[in-house]
Amino acid sequence: MAKYDLDTLRHSTAHLMAQAIMELFPTENVQLGIGPTIENGFYYDIDMTTKLTEENLKQVEEKMKEIIKRNLPVVRHEVSRDEALKIFSERGQTLKCEIIKDIPEGEVISYYTQGDAFFDLCTGPHVEKTSELTFWFKLLHTAGAYWRGDQTRPMLQRIYAACFSSKEELREHLTMLEEAKKRDHRKLGKELELFIFDPVAPASPFFMPKGAMVYNGLVDFMRRIYKVFDYQEVITPQVLDSDLWHTSGHYEKYKENMYFTQIDEREFALKPMNCPCHMLMFSHHRYSYRDLPLRFADFGRLHRYEKSGVVAGLTRVRTFCQDDAHIFIQTDGIQEEIKTLMNMFFIGYEHFGFKKIKIGLSTRPEMRVGSDEAWDQAEAALKSALDASGRDYFVNEGDGAFYGPKIDIQVADAIGRFHQLGTIQLDFQLPDRFDLKFTNQAGEMERPVVIHRALLGSLERFIGVYLEHVGGAFPFWLSPEQAVIVPIKNEIHLEAARKLEKELKQKGYRVRVDDRNESMGFKTRQAQTGKIPYMLVLGDKEIEDNAVAVRKYGEQKTETMPMASLFNLFETQELEKMPAALRG
Repeated sequence: MAKYDLDTLRHSTAHLMAQAIMELFPTENVQLGIGPTIENGFYYDIDMTTKLTEENLKQVEEKMKEIIKRNLPVVRHEVSRDEALKIFSERGQTLKCEIIKDIPEGEVISYYTQGDAFFDLCTGPHVEKTSELTFWFKLLHTAGAYWRGDQTRPMLQRIYAACFSSKEELREHLTMLEEAKKRDHRKLGKELELFIFDPVAPASPFFMPKGAMVYNGLVDFMRRIYKVFDYQEVITPQVLDSDLWHTSGHYEKYKENMYFTQIDEREFALKPMNCPCHMLMFSHHRYSYRDLPLRFADFGRLHRYEKSGVVAGLTRVRTFCQDDAHIFIQTDGIQEEIKTLMNMFFIGYEHFGFKKIKIGLSTRPEMRVGSDEAWDQAEAALKSALDASGRDYFVNEGDGAFYGPKIDIQVADAIGRFHQLGTIQLDFQLPDRFDLKFTNQAGEMERPVVIHRALLGSLERFIGVYLEHVGGAFPFWLSPEQAVIVPIKNEIHLEAARKLEKELKQKGYRVRVDDRNESMGFKTRQAQTGKIPYMLVLGDKEIEDNAVAVRKYGEQKTETMPMASLFNLFETQELEKMPAALRG
């Protein structure tokens, strides 16, 4: 059995890195922030004048290896608050002093030394001597990070590192990171002309024609799903009186993430979510139990303020659209509805090629609305539904929405990274806040329960995740360009290409003719770079045989097939816009 767990080894290596930096830059007043472990390694936030480069990180790695060889003792010390403040203030560590002042009264304060010179505030545990850190690490890169996540505080340098217990694990992780760089959706989005960002609208994407084709293709996909599962689409305003957000509770719980404006001397807000609108719509009509479950779907644009330090490409933006829906239901219908939702979700994810799926049950957060009794009922209902589904799940304590517990679904992409996509949230609070009622079987007024759900989640985020999952090579039905037609050289070939283009467009396919005065090799490379599913080549022999030479993306060989076979191939692939389990 290993003497130390991996978390302890990673945490000790974070201290090792901090010591190496302080030894390499002795003339600077290097300020140490925090250095926690994270999945696959650790990071350390450091304030220093020198902006660390890739070459600097290599130097730090070498210094770390040198310190390991010194076999320095690593010793834990427990002290009073005053002693701790004295020790770290004498060393000029003002950030550590700030942390010490925030430690609750009565809590043990400890620090670790490595040799005689290095001190770091920490609860531990750590290894006993630096020579025990003979395992594998790699300093990866730096990023900016506001001290304590507050953008009014200094910007520190965050140094990220990978850290594993074997050389093989580290190598596998670094290979995955290299693959991730190739698949970065920001890089692919630019290369494939899908979307752009501009400072005039920070963290708000502009979708180019090809990107809009993918975006609308996903909306159409969800609309096809909605027909099968009996959803009704609604359209709601984007700017609403702040009174609505007071009623829903968002004003008190979510105000810092909202945008506000004044209209006719009244305060209004851009909607950050659709749910209050759907509650309002339900309240304007008298429903009975025969109308339930009532499923409102909405593709309305949402706006949420995110700090500049956390926005990232399409995966964290300030304006977005969700495949959002709210289901109004009787209490005794919760189990069956969630069973149906889980079936719907898994059909959807498997259709996009996500094979590894994790389910989490997120329970009541510290900041919440409603009684404990209502939360007990909601959490028990979700747990019972998950137990009945027969699927494995884990409990994520305290991560529910402020109005109710939820089921969160994560999918693994092609290189094994998990991403949060879908959510199913059970809400007893908003129906109560909006005084929603329906007529039950006994002719009495009863309060409905609401299920909030999104399958893809934010379309922007899904496009980012899916773009990296497929490496930019969308399936035929979703590809912005499904085929490029290449005439070999003369006017006869071009005329045949134009004829084929017209015929395929009439059938609804997205194709174009590449008639540029470039070599066949150049056009082939362009088609591959653009990740276009099919390249269709027409020359003398193809025209004579009423055929076409077909080259599929990612393949070296070209197959000649009759035109009728090409049409059949495209028709078969276009059927995949609907999951096989829902066809017919």
